[in-house]
Amino acid sequence: MVCEHLRSLEQALLNAGIEETFRGQAWSLNCREWVYFDAVLNTVSLKERYAIPGCVEIHENTDPKSGLEHGFVCTLCHDAIMGRTDGNRIFE
Repeated sequence: MVCEHLRSLEQALLNAGIEETFRGQAWSLNCREWVYFDAVLNTVSLKERYAIPGCVEIHENTDPKSGLEHGFVCTLCHDAIMGRTDGNRIFE
């Protein structure tokens, strides 16, 4: 499980049947648990809908060499929930 700051969003994604594609320490020692889902995350609407706190920031990586991702990172706990940068399935 990710930290309490992202837990409600993680549960909503799982309840919606969105496929989890990776869970674990992603790309550096500064990452604790990062969870990737096979959907585009509408971060603007999700931040409001799930009352995501200020310690959670929107993150996007658009470098195809290191991996495309868009989602949320908790700056306190170093957990994250990431989605795709493109695709037909959008979670909002």
